[in-house]
Parts: sequence; C-alpha cells; structure tokens
Amino acid sequence: MRIQCRNKVQKMVMVAVFAAVMAVLSQISIPLPTGVPVTLQTFAVALCGYTLGLGMGGAALAVYLAIGAVGLPVFAGFGGGVGAFLGVTGGFLWGFFLMSLCCGLGTRFHSKWLSLLLGVAGLLVCDLCGALQFSVVMSTSLPQAFLVACVPYLVKDVISVVVGYFAAQAVLYSLKKSRLVREA
Repeated sequence: MRIQCRNKVQKMVMVAVFAAVMAVLSQISIPLPTGVPVTLQTFAVALCGYTLGLGMGGAALAVYLAIGAVGLPVFAGFGGGVGAFLGVTGGFLWGFFLMSLCCGLGTRFHSKWLSLLLGVAGLLVCDLCGALQFSVVMSTSLPQAFLVACVPYLVKDVISVVVGYFAAQAVLYSLKKSRLVREA
C-alpha cells in the first residue's frame, strides 16, 4: 500500500511534510569519534520511501538534500551547505536518496517481505556510498571504512528500516481512514 494523492497540491504538501520529517529526525543525533553520528535518518528515509512510494519519496529526499545544499541546517548536527556533501558523511547523504528509492520500489509489490528486503538492500547501497566517501576523505581502505563507518550501525539501521516499514503502514492506514488519500 502506498499513497495516491488526489491532486498536485496534495502531492506537494506530502513531499514537503516528509522533507520536514527528514530534517527534524536528522537532528536527533549522537556524535561519535568516527565522525559518523548515530541518528534517526535511516528511519526517516525508510518511513518516507515506504509511505510516499518511489516517485514522491524520491522527491521528498531530493527536496531535503536541496534545502541542505543551499545552506539550511537540516543535516545531522544542524549541518548544511555543499560542504556537507563533500565531507566524511557526504556519501550517506547521496545514499539516502537511493535508499528511499529502494523502499519506494518495495511499495509496488504486495509482499511485506519483498518490501523489507528492498529496504535492507537500499540500506546496503546507502552504506556502500557512505563507506566509499568515508574511505576517500579519510584516506583509508574501503573495508576499513566499512568497518568504521557502517558496521557499528548495522543492527540499528536494519531495525530502523523494519520499524519505518510498519510505521509507514500505520500512517497509510490513518490517511486512508481519514480519506485524505487513496490506496494505490
């Protein structure tokens, strides 16, 4: 199940709301010595992709990334600006967009397990992007970057994807019940 909005205005509002959810949940952050903080961003990305679907979920992440790129402090630790995309955690920002697309793709199938599998695959793509950039910026090998920047977060991130999926189902049920959107 995914959102099918009744008109363009409703689509724009949903995209804006979920970009704002991304911005808010990004601020719940615990900095770590590695430079990669513990955040609720992976949960927010999964929630966005699973709730909005492929197109609108990708649009919400694109809006979030764009407003961060122009300097608004929407990234973890109230970061923003183009420099955030070039820093230690910049690869994760790029990866969030791809992860949202994977979660959104999962909504096209009527299988909970396939949706969750696509979400976890998106998480792995996100981690690969993050590890690649971490490796370049920190001048380390890719395996070492993966061990430092990704492995400590894997359990939390997989749980975030699963919780994001079920939270999206609750949001969709509520929206459908209130007749704000149709089921697609």
